[in-house]
Amino acid sequence: MVERLWAAGRMPLCTGLYRADDTALDLDVPGPGAYHPDAGQPIPFRVGGPLEVAWAVAEDGFDEADVWFESALPDGSGSLFGGGGGMGNIGFLARTGEDRTLRWIAVMFSSNPFVGVRYEGTDAVFTNEWRNLLRLDLSDPVFR
Repeated sequence: MVERLWAAGRMPLCTGLYRADDTALDLDVPGPGAYHPDAGQPIPFRVGGPLEVAWAVAEDGFDEADVWFESALPDGSGSLFGGGGGMGNIGFLARTGEDRTLRWIAVMFSSNPFVGVRYEGTDAVFTNEWRNLLRLDLSDPVFR
């Protein structure tokens, strides 16, 4: 289901980290919300327990995944994508392999769209449209 959604340019709307094999993990990402006094600050991001993909899609549906950037990984192992959806509050990040098949997509209902990424060693540092930063260690098995 997740891979088919991605191939069609769509993503689940429920906040979570979705894998191409239709497994998922809950994410806790309290976004900046409608008022942005902390622009330029780190985005809190915690990975939780299992999330049932079929339930998440049935409960919250899906939306278009508007890609705002694509960036080749420095080691050549694939690419990272970022962007948004919904009415401007949803952000997503995705990783594909060298063959462009989806590895994972992280959907965050209140993060705001992501507009860019830079690399610092094994970390990818993403920026959303309010200049908030989200740092993910790509060597972590969750994000490989």
